[in-house]
Amino acid sequence: MTPKSSTKHPRGARPRSAPSAQAKPRASALKPRSSPRPDTPGRTPPALAPEPNHAGPRVEWVQVSAETAGQRIDNFLLTRLKGVPRSLVYRLLRRGEVRVNKGRARPSQRLAEGDQVRLPPLRRAEQGTPIAPSARLQDRLAAALLYEDDLVLVLNKPAGLAVHGGSGINLGVIESLRAMRPDAELELVHRLDRDTSGCLLISKRRSALRRLHSQLREGEVDKRYLALLCGALPQAEIEVAAALSTNRVRGGERVVRVDPLNGKPSRTRFRVRQRLGALTLVEAELETGRTHQIRVHAAHLGAAVAGDPKYGDPATNARLETLGLKRLFLHAAALSFRPKDDRPPVHVIAPLPDALEAVLKRLEETPWT
Repeated sequence: MTPKSSTKHPRGARPRSAPSAQAKPRASALKPRSSPRPDTPGRTPPALAPEPNHAGPRVEWVQVSAETAGQRIDNFLLTRLKGVPRSLVYRLLRRGEVRVNKGRARPSQRLAEGDQVRLPPLRRAEQGTPIAPSARLQDRLAAALLYEDDLVLVLNKPAGLAVHGGSGINLGVIESLRAMRPDAELELVHRLDRDTSGCLLISKRRSALRRLHSQLREGEVDKRYLALLCGALPQAEIEVAAALSTNRVRGGERVVRVDPLNGKPSRTRFRVRQRLGALTLVEAELETGRTHQIRVHAAHLGAAVAGDPKYGDPATNARLETLGLKRLFLHAAALSFRPKDDRPPVHVIAPLPDALEAVLKRLEETPWT
């Protein structure tokens, strides 16, 4: 299958040579259960009728199959506990109400074939008509398809679209795709921030998901981003190895900070692609995949990503809006991976969005001071 890509490469992306592959884009709460009705004349007497379940939901034990082995416990639960909010799933894990082989489980724990998973008593939302993506959203996603084969697909995710639902978002990319392809077994291989655009890898088979997760852990998936930084880097190439930790602030907002003592090892390599006065266009290469990693490491350098409302400078962002920058200037420009061991690597390029190209053109005409 042939990856769909632009005839010109995005700025700064340096694709590796790889055999071509053919691609065939396709257009294409919890809620209490109702109480049992009282007996009425003519109905079966209560002594002969099935006894109603007054005890409510019960503990459920699930054995992990070979197909599910290797999956993280949080992703396993999110797939199995349909109708249960993500926030509740993670709360259950923190409280130790979900057990694997009778032991507490961390969200990152990976399951093995034959593991016994304890699911606590839960009342799940009644299965009604699922929320369907609008025709406009379906068209956007169909047009965003960059590559597809029998194992995976890659989308050029638009900025502003969440990769999954939750926190007040009914539909994300993955829910929309599942509605569009109800017979497919689609799973996110990795995630992008809502305000980040570019290459998003999705598996179509559980075996492919396990294989790609293994490649991610071993650093065999090459992800390159383009970012505009609000500052001038002193060197053409800089590596940041600052440990990161995630904190929850008021309202449930997630904030990531550099934390040398308690943070997780994190590494990003920045390469200068273009100097635009006091701003710098860089290619960022991830060696680890922490939440908000590029954004926090860039801010750690004193050169936050342009348009970043969380880690950037509000005054600088307001000035950039006058040049037409209405979003975070961070784009997943290139992705390389091997869908199967006996197949050649696949390299996919997502062209820089027109709105970001327009900002760069204005900065080339009038360098930033």
